[in-house]
Amino acid sequence: MKYPQIDLHGEFAVTAYTVVHGFILDHLKLGDPVVVIIHGKGSGKLKEEVHHILAHEPHVINFHLDPFNLGQTIVQLDVSK
Repeated sequence: MKYPQIDLHGEFAVTAYTVVHGFILDHLKLGDPVVVIIHGKGSGKLKEEVHHILAHEPHVINFHLDPFNLGQTIVQLDVSK
């Protein structure tokens, strides 16, 4: 199954919050329980920032690195709220 995804390549860690938060809100409205955030591997700063954001999002139930692609994170959303 293919999940909705957003590609953050080229984004800065300081602007990631706005992009990720908006993406999550959009997919909560659409009722999508799982989304994928592509942050790339690189230096790891963008991944760290994305995980920090997800840890503080009230509608995120769980998130983890995709074991087949460490450059993206799979996010489970609580669409019941």
